[in-house]
Amino acid sequence: MSSQRPERFRPGRRVARRHVERGGEPRAAPAIGAWPVAAAARPPIAILVAAFLFNLGQGVLRPSMPLYLQQVFAANYRMVTLIPVVFGAGKWLASLPTGYWLDRVGRRRLMVTGLAVIAASDLACVMTLIYTVFLGLRAVAGAGWAMFGTVATTIMVDRPAPGRRGRTVSLLLMSETLGLLLGSAAGGWLFQGAGIASPFVFEAGCMVLAALAVVSLRDPRAEARGGDPPDAHDRRRLREVVRIPGVLLMSLTSAVLTAIQTGAVVFLFPLYLSELGRLQPAAVGAVVSLMALGRLLGLWLGGTLSDRWGRMPVLAPGLLGYGALLASLALLTQPALLGGWSLLAGMGAGVVAGLPTATIGDRVPQDLQGIAIGWLRTATDIGMLLGPLVMGTLADAAHLGAPFLLSGALLMALAWRCHVHAVRAAG
Repeated sequence: MSSQRPERFRPGRRVARRHVERGGEPRAAPAIGAWPVAAAARPPIAILVAAFLFNLGQGVLRPSMPLYLQQVFAANYRMVTLIPVVFGAGKWLASLPTGYWLDRVGRRRLMVTGLAVIAASDLACVMTLIYTVFLGLRAVAGAGWAMFGTVATTIMVDRPAPGRRGRTVSLLLMSETLGLLLGSAAGGWLFQGAGIASPFVFEAGCMVLAALAVVSLRDPRAEARGGDPPDAHDRRRLREVVRIPGVLLMSLTSAVLTAIQTGAVVFLFPLYLSELGRLQPAAVGAVVSLMALGRLLGLWLGGTLSDRWGRMPVLAPGLLGYGALLASLALLTQPALLGGWSLLAGMGAGVVAGLPTATIGDRVPQDLQGIAIGWLRTATDIGMLLGPLVMGTLADAAHLGAPFLLSGALLMALAWRCHVHAVRAAG
């Protein structure tokens, strides 16, 4: 069969062979009729803009949502913490079905629908005075989040050539991080200066602008291919995906990274700075912002290095280094050391953040990538749901540094597992 392949693909196979010999991930030869390499190398700007606007709106709600709940519903702590739970549950329920439907309904249409669902949910939230209705609306918004996020990630994964996939995924995550960072900084000011409903209206506006950016996307694969609804044959394709070597390991890695990020880094690290580091609120904000800056730098570094050296040669050491940093936090209380630790920990988190997604994109055939990304998002959402519960319980039962010790141990175990997997794949 190899003699029937076009002659222009033979040099690519020699380059791929040399890449594998240097420890990189195997790269599939381009398919006949594939998207032109020059176009594939360019990440779609429309998706990056939409992801930024999407997360800008989400970021505005982060500091203002608890304040809104307390003022409108006289919410206690349990009522406040239920919001991310139901939002995550909506995401978890919708991620995998979105992976099945994205090429039948159309990627552009599904993203616009998800953004419209979030905007409608935001506007409905400010019209209700019933807490249970508010909860249901946030769950619906979570489903809309999954519709946009799953499709956007799939587009970024399957569009570029394998040699640029790491950088392309990192660009998407950098757009998301920058949007969240700016939105979080503006959320409190908007709540105080423009009214308690203004963050919801602002997010709805961001979703409308993001939808307009998605509509401008020019890619034949964004259109629907048609076909029947998913049947038993399609559901068997999920088993085909999870049997691909490395998919389950990358799904577990993504879930653990998300559990650590939401359970320890986002919620407990500011408390550690305040209670054990004895920093004032302004200093806590400055130290946390260093972590966000480090994450942006790490995302670009991880994507670039993994495209040059291969995913596993970067992922395994990255997990090991990030784990060691998290475990060392319990030894630090000096403000200067905590600031340097925050910057380095952010870089460590950024280096490894996009590599599970890029690795799955390398190994899963293009016609299964929507299902694979839906599965990966589902696993990630499980980590988002369990992380705060496990880490918070551990901090209450033991010590505020204990969740970071556990996080370090989990990441070191994953680093060893990734190393073993790479050795077996090379052998």
